[in-house]
Amino acid sequence: MVRYTKKYINSMTVLVLCLSWFLAACDQKETTGLYSSEINTQQTMNWVLDPHADLIWDSSGFVVTAQGVQNLAPSTDEEWDAVRNAAASIVEAGNLLIMPHHAQGRDAWIGHSRGLQFTGMELLKAAENRDAQALFDLGGQLYINCQSCHNQYLSLAAQERLN
Repeated sequence: MVRYTKKYINSMTVLVLCLSWFLAACDQKETTGLYSSEINTQQTMNWVLDPHADLIWDSSGFVVTAQGVQNLAPSTDEEWDAVRNAAASIVEAGNLLIMPHHAQGRDAWIGHSRGLQFTGMELLKAAENRDAQALFDLGGQLYINCQSCHNQYLSLAAQERLN
């Protein structure tokens, strides 16, 4: 019969606990290490989301000048493809903004990002259907999505800078 000393049992307990902690840490790294972002939230907005939102807004509505009325809606397959691509990028920008390093557990932020995804999917349908009126209407919805997030988070960031 093997007899274990109290010191041996305590050492084994500590070893098992350390090993469990190490394996849990490795597992955590495994699940969160599937993606990384090399750019911050502001850069994501400026470099990924904004150019595509601008393309949507620049592709709908009318401009009235002394020379007449200019319809901004896409008129060629290439222009509609550019709108489709921008819409798909807006959907995926919503996914990027839900990543933990952007959302940081903020439920409202996630809600705004989901709204962006929903509007992007509707924009995608409008582009595929070559529906200029839906593109115009959804461009307004996209603006509302962006403004509601900016009203909450840009003003919050400005307040934090003042404090």
